Amino acid sequence: MHLIHIERAISAERQTELGIKRWPVWEKEVSTFPWTYNCSEICLLIEGEVIVTPSGGEPVTIYAGDLATFPAGMSCTWQITAPLRKHYQFN
Repeated sequence: MHLIHIERAISAERQTELGIKRWPVWEKEVSTFPWTYNCSEICLLIEGEVIVTPSGGEPVTIYAGDLATFPAGMSCTWQITAPLRKHYQFN
């Protein structure tokens, strides 16, 4: 089972350390859709809220200010419950 790693409400220092402000921004309205990660992704939610449910796994709620890491090969469903903006980087 692939696990989603969450760091809740990361500090400005941690954001600077990772160089997050240089990452691209992705936006999406309230919606539900399937997704499969071909490579790992790390993202910081700037605004909004999403529930990500890995196939065969438990749902994980991610809030604005949280840093999430999604492993390569994970299939999941994204349920965006509040309009979303995130910085992201694929590895």
